[in-house]
Amino acid sequence: MSGAPVAPHPGSAQKSPTTPAETIFEARGVNLRFGGVHALTDVSFGIRKGELFSIIGPNGAGKTSMVNCISGRYRPTDGKVFFKGRDVTGTTPNHRAALGIGRTFQNLALFGHMSVLDNIMVGRHHLLKNNFLTGPLYWLTGARKEELAHRREVEEIIDFLEIQHVRKATAGTLSYGLRKRVELARAIALKPDLILLDEPMAGMNLEEKEDMARYIVDLNEEFGMTVVMIEHDMGVVMDISHRVMVLEFGKKIAEGKPEEVLADPRVRRAYLGEDDVEDDVPSASSPPARKEVA
Repeated sequence: MSGAPVAPHPGSAQKSPTTPAETIFEARGVNLRFGGVHALTDVSFGIRKGELFSIIGPNGAGKTSMVNCISGRYRPTDGKVFFKGRDVTGTTPNHRAALGIGRTFQNLALFGHMSVLDNIMVGRHHLLKNNFLTGPLYWLTGARKEELAHRREVEEIIDFLEIQHVRKATAGTLSYGLRKRVELARAIALKPDLILLDEPMAGMNLEEKEDMARYIVDLNEEFGMTVVMIEHDMGVVMDISHRVMVLEFGKKIAEGKPEEVLADPRVRRAYLGEDDVEDDVPSASSPPARKEVA
């Protein structure tokens, strides 16, 4: 782990985005069924440009299914999804990536036999203008100049995520925490306007989580990316999120600012199974304890 761990900015990331009225993504009445299984039921919400929006809920609540509907991996059975005011319900994941939606996966999806640098360069693929016809004419068609420009962009991402020391290493040989960082780097390389992070801190120790939380906050505040995050660590979610949506059995049961969601009795019942649990719920004035939700 390079560099000293930096804790997330408690409270600072909970300020409203600079343009709260501008919606970058909207889901309207989304239903998702697999045979007789209802993964999502009538889920509607909007994500504002420039905010850090978290989706939480118990295991099997439909969080990853919702992210898959946003990224295009799943197509809703009913309902519609909009990106930048455009109906993208029927578009492919490749098309949505070209429009500006990037993502990481709950299970690592790196090319283990390739170097870190090459894995990140894959994220630039849709931005390349040269193709298999013009690429062979490396010196004549601008392919070399284009590749160098993309390499410079990738090197900046490598510097940002502090993985310079493994840039030429084979991805499959890295530790779990570093591989999660490389996958985040590849998603950033897409230059997305909306980045989807599916459990970016799963399996990490405390130091790695603090580093990852810092990178996510910086992506949102300094790079201006709109972030949608699924995460089970409630301390991280409540520290860095602008707004939170809670799913239970595929249905939305709450949405709002972190402190509002924490105070919702339906959320407390879903997580703790009790009606009166105020002593267990952290207040907005004190950072919540790091608690893993099953």
